[in-house]
Amino acid sequence: MIKTEQKALDINLNDPIYGTFAEIGAGQEVARNFFQAGAAAGTIAKTMSAYDKTYSDAIYGDEPSGRYVCETRLYKMLDHEWDLMEERLSNSRPDATFFVFADTVQAINYTRTVKGNGWLGIRFRLSPDGPVNDMVLHVRMLDTNNRLQQEAIGILGVNMIYSIFYYNDDPEKMVRSLIDNIKDRVTIDLLRINGKDFQYFDKRVLSLYLIKHKLATVTMFDVDKNSIHASEFLYRESLMVVRGNFRPPTIVTDDVIKSSYNQFREETKLSENKLNLMMEMTMDYLKGEDGVIDEKDFLDRADMLCALGHKVLLSDCANHQMLINYLSDYKIANLGLVIGARELQSIIINKYEQNQDGRLLVAFGELFSQNIKIFAYPAQNKETLEIMTAENMIVPEGIKFLYHYLLDSNQIVPVLHYNPEILHIYPSDVLHEIQENRPGWETKVPPNLVKLIKSRSLFNFKKVDAT
Repeated sequence: MIKTEQKALDINLNDPIYGTFAEIGAGQEVARNFFQAGAAAGTIAKTMSAYDKTYSDAIYGDEPSGRYVCETRLYKMLDHEWDLMEERLSNSRPDATFFVFADTVQAINYTRTVKGNGWLGIRFRLSPDGPVNDMVLHVRMLDTNNRLQQEAIGILGVNMIYSIFYYNDDPEKMVRSLIDNIKDRVTIDLLRINGKDFQYFDKRVLSLYLIKHKLATVTMFDVDKNSIHASEFLYRESLMVVRGNFRPPTIVTDDVIKSSYNQFREETKLSENKLNLMMEMTMDYLKGEDGVIDEKDFLDRADMLCALGHKVLLSDCANHQMLINYLSDYKIANLGLVIGARELQSIIINKYEQNQDGRLLVAFGELFSQNIKIFAYPAQNKETLEIMTAENMIVPEGIKFLYHYLLDSNQIVPVLHYNPEILHIYPSDVLHEIQENRPGWETKVPPNLVKLIKSRSLFNFKKVDAT
């Protein structure tokens, strides 16, 4: 691993690389690393910090939301500084590969009501006459004091600049290198790289790499394959999350989503534009039997979910409690979690068996809070064909009183308007039918996904030779 000072020096000595640093708030440490490394005149055209909001607004425009540590502020900074760079230096430095680094960061405060987070970005060219590209990320700082958080931001900024100029042909290495020398001191829950120089790979793998290499526990992307962040659209909003392996999504999956979402909407009394719906894929579901993650398999599933019109939440949350903890920072008004009745039964039993030391009420209180509802979709037993629901589920005798309280208080909600005629369809069976192209699999998958599977040979679909 290359040390931060050496990275900064390598960039300073790389003659074509030349740019501007604009840093707001606690993120004023990046440029300092380049000054301290020596030969900074070879890299730095300008550094600036508009710490006062009035000055900042005069330069970059005001923020109607009143939030300065946000994605829109970062892009205003990049736009403004890039235009100045090209206007003032394009003629005098025709051989330069220009960049603008910008960040807007809020470090932990004295009262610790702010944990520390920020937006960092680079606009750059890889060659003097090449296309303009962007790298943008959102970071959470984990150090417990202000000075250490600022130091971590300084190192992260150097890593970002180094990665785009030295590792731009290897997306996974770019991602891994972002936490060089700051492992376990930050989490990066959004990474976006746009530009013609980076059209050679699917950008959704960046989210996968963040989770795979433990840079984050949760990342998100939308139906257009763009990375998105909870702070930009979920703050104080309502959200329903459907967890599954989606390998493949079947007509049962479609019924789970629609029946649960409609019930969630009816119970919250909110219109569709006030409710967010996301599909959650976890690393446990993505790993094969050998523990290895198949990128194509991940993208196949992502393609299917995006084709159904759903945003995707990718996580390393082994249990729902971890996801709830992540979302708590965004003060979700109403949170609905959709799981199968069989999985709910497993959660209840595990909670009971692992908390017989007097912590049972505490353990359940951590999972079931006032604004969280668990929607349980029924499951059919393969052998007996009996349908298990949240209401007839068998739970340990010692927890029946608590379980029925959660049902009565509407914190565990049975999904009511489901289709019992399709509960015999299991994704694992459908997957084998697709891979072997057995007759009839098309009736078990949403129609638009049938076309997608066949046209792109998703999930190793075997096309029939017409000859």
